[in-house]
Amino acid sequence: MTAIDLSSPVAVVGTGTMGQGIAQVALTAGHPVLLHDALPGRAREAAEAIGARLDRLVAKGRLGADERDAARARLTPVEHLGELADCALVVEAVLERLDVKQELFRELEGIVSADCLLATNTSSLSVTAVGGALASPGRFLGLHFFNPAPLLPLVEVVSGYATDVTSVTRAYETARAWGKTPVACADTPGFIVNRIARPFYAEAFAVLEAQGADPATIDAVLRESGGFRMGAFELTDLIGQDVNESVTHSVWNSFFQDVRFTPSLAQRRLVESGRLGRKSGQGWFDYGEDGERPEPHTAEKEKPPAHVTVEGDLGPAAGLLPLIREAGILVHEEDEDQGSRLALPSGGQLVLADGQTAVEFRDVVYFDLALDYRAATRIALSASQDTSSRTLAEAIGLFQALGKDVSVIGDVPGMIVARTVARIVDLAHDAVAKGVATEEDIDTAMRLGVNYPLGPFEWSRRLGRSWAYELLDDLHLRDPSGRYAPSLALYRHAYATDKREGTS
Repeated sequence: MTAIDLSSPVAVVGTGTMGQGIAQVALTAGHPVLLHDALPGRAREAAEAIGARLDRLVAKGRLGADERDAARARLTPVEHLGELADCALVVEAVLERLDVKQELFRELEGIVSADCLLATNTSSLSVTAVGGALASPGRFLGLHFFNPAPLLPLVEVVSGYATDVTSVTRAYETARAWGKTPVACADTPGFIVNRIARPFYAEAFAVLEAQGADPATIDAVLRESGGFRMGAFELTDLIGQDVNESVTHSVWNSFFQDVRFTPSLAQRRLVESGRLGRKSGQGWFDYGEDGERPEPHTAEKEKPPAHVTVEGDLGPAAGLLPLIREAGILVHEEDEDQGSRLALPSGGQLVLADGQTAVEFRDVVYFDLALDYRAATRIALSASQDTSSRTLAEAIGLFQALGKDVSVIGDVPGMIVARTVARIVDLAHDAVAKGVATEEDIDTAMRLGVNYPLGPFEWSRRLGRSWAYELLDDLHLRDPSGRYAPSLALYRHAYATDKREGTS
């Protein structure tokens, strides 16, 4: 099944920001595009707005004047749904209410031809439930674009329970012909991106609620150590706290209030106070005219240790060793059957975040996971009240000698980046095991949909197949609510590796 022919008209119903963006994508791909909105005059206003954006593309040299004129000639606002009868595809981008969408598609079903594809751009409702109102739901599916649709490449092509394979293939190929990167997924709460991205926000909020660190510090660690483009607090301020919380609640409720998706009380209080982020001028941060962005906590300068001793295999942190040597710090290596740590001259130990807490051990400082220890510009450390001041100072001095800023946070198991990545990896494995999408499509969706530096399975391969399971298993022992319980899929993944390596 091939893409919809460019001579076939495409309709967009709903002319808000997303509807206009989808219409522009279809228009610049070469289709005749019809715009409809329930409010009189809105479709015409939307057509004018799209025309103005095309003008700006011409001014920037991204579109030729002839191409703009041809696109404008193909764009038609219509006042009545009946005028969509000849369309090959109708995409809906109206109010996120099940009854509203169902009523619209029931009406459309009686207007368009039998081979017209019907698609919803919903991000929070069940595609199956929306299509359940149709007499012929086989041609109905989800086409979830990301805002702004003309710029972001990802489109989630969502199969409802009754969607025909031929309809999915045709929609998938059409999205690809429009220059997008489609990924196929089953109709599950949050689809791919909004399901697997929940821990990125949830774990940052959990560290805040545990008083482990402030928003500015957590964001800095996620960016400068984890390699994420934005931190969770600044990103939700950009999205809108009400919008982000609404998606979290939708996924949580759709999974029958699964504890893994529990919303944040801190975010709830922010929304209740009207601090919705950039659009209201105040969110986690102050965006007012005189507002000042708080600086992350950064430790004062400390003297580096003269030497360190490597005990065991540092695993994901092995890249630190050449950096330590390059800094002129002597490295001793000792074989250890158990453990993975750096011994400091104080007698204390420096350990990669593993889901345990520093207070459980004598004189331990934990350090967080980094996407790339050489490229990282900040490292988070955590210590307990029992950690000696000399050990903490040596740990700070060590990373400062490597050219890193150091943020000392509370004794939070799994720290910031490590627990976040482990939970993302777990949800990704669980999604594949339940037939939501393939590993490749999940990695593509998370890189393109939310700009993650690596897809979950790329992280998993880099960190070792048992790394996420072991960290979450330790976290689950310390928080037995079920929030951190590793999925069966992740357990099988880690155990199969152990069997091949001859361990138990």
